[in-house]
Amino acid sequence: MASRPSRRRRAVAVPTGLAVAASLALLPGAGTALAQEAAPAVAAPAAADGEQLSYVVNTSSHPGTVRRVERAVAGAGGTVVVTHRKIGVIVAHSANPDFAEEMRGVRGVRSAGATRTAPLRPAATTEVGAPQYVSQEAGTSAAETADVPDAEPLEADLWGLRSIRADEASKVNPGSGKVTVAVIDTGVDDTHPDLAPNFSAGQSANCVGGVADTSEGAWRPYTADDYHGTHVAGTIAAARNGIGVAGVAPGVKVASIKVSEPDTSLFYPEAVICAFVFAADKGVEITNNSYYIDPYLYNCKDDPDQGAVVEAVNRAARYAERRGTLHVASAGNSNDDLAADEIVDDSSPNDTEPVPRTIDPSECLDLPTQLPGVVTVTATGVQDLKSYYSSYGHKVADVAAPGGDRFQIPDTPSGNGRILSTMPNESYAFLQGTSMASPHVAGVAALLKSEHPWASPAALQWMLKAQADNPGCPEFYDPDGNGTEDSTCEGGRHLNGFYGHGIVDALDAVE
Repeated sequence: MASRPSRRRRAVAVPTGLAVAASLALLPGAGTALAQEAAPAVAAPAAADGEQLSYVVNTSSHPGTVRRVERAVAGAGGTVVVTHRKIGVIVAHSANPDFAEEMRGVRGVRSAGATRTAPLRPAATTEVGAPQYVSQEAGTSAAETADVPDAEPLEADLWGLRSIRADEASKVNPGSGKVTVAVIDTGVDDTHPDLAPNFSAGQSANCVGGVADTSEGAWRPYTADDYHGTHVAGTIAAARNGIGVAGVAPGVKVASIKVSEPDTSLFYPEAVICAFVFAADKGVEITNNSYYIDPYLYNCKDDPDQGAVVEAVNRAARYAERRGTLHVASAGNSNDDLAADEIVDDSSPNDTEPVPRTIDPSECLDLPTQLPGVVTVTATGVQDLKSYYSSYGHKVADVAAPGGDRFQIPDTPSGNGRILSTMPNESYAFLQGTSMASPHVAGVAALLKSEHPWASPAALQWMLKAQADNPGCPEFYDPDGNGTEDSTCEGGRHLNGFYGHGIVDALDAVE
């Protein structure tokens, strides 16, 4: 699998944004399931002038307007894949190269644009590097050596859990089974013994293509190489059951909404829109989003296509928030300052030939992390220092959490500075990235929701910030020790670009 240059979220020789990992021995694998595309609501012969692409068409949610626009889609040579009537977003396919332009001229259409520029290939998760596998047997002996009482076999290596006091929090309140965190990702192996006790199949689906497939196992990863979502899920809610590892909130439920394409692990906008709407309609309290939406690292609102994508995804995210869902997302692995006046983006679009461009990150958004209401998470290492790869930004970053850092080495049996969690086929591995930081925050948010079941998404976000501990900006940020400052932290002790309001604290969340 290919991926974008050290930008963010994925692994398995995927260069764009991945996390380095180390894991345990593999056991028999879990089944996989592919999504089935729902029958189109409106179909028409597609124009054969160009390559068939996917589009979003944004209109009002008025039933008459939606029906009229659906007819216009057919008239422009398109096929309606799915209509999200509650938010006025239509997903369509068309081979008409002028489809988007024609739809923009239809009465009632507010924006329309392609969700890709060609068949996509690179991946878009937020980890950095390849996984490192370890055996549970080795972990058991390590835990005994470390003399950790009442610990899971691999808990001695879970420095991230201890750094946010989640191990102490679980003794006070491990989280409520009435709270669900949906992992919007590459799928979750719900047969893993550390995940099976807390898995919610009724709130899981495969949203690839834009239509939710809830058939048995559709939410699972295609292969063991699609491990990203399973790793994220373990950090959130791996059970305290005497097996492997433990999650930040080992008593809450975890669901899987798969949005990655088979073979490429691409995250299309239409899949993410489906995931947000599905999560809201299924009563999910929190979503974890350790990815960015292809094919643009930053989507510029003044571009007709990218602007339509921003509007459509934002509508879906806001719909979920109104239904009580809090979204938590990773800031990215580019070491970009998201509060800068400008950023050079040399990786977009990643489905054809990237064209270097200079963008304003206040107008060209990293989706979904820069959407209003979404909790933006930066990554830290064991020394509570921003991870060398983590993007950041004053008044953009909300909170920080352990994501791992190869330059910050913990005093653990493995001496591995990355994050250990579950992997497909009953295995475990270390990974690093903002992909690993976001689920720590999602877990703490789940603990807060367990303590305060009537709290709104806005209230949960306020509480996350209020209980966070901020180490303040370092005087000189040089994680690799080469004498050159790698990033500049702006802000004060209570709010700054590296940590937002601070590093989350699980024990404070339950006390």
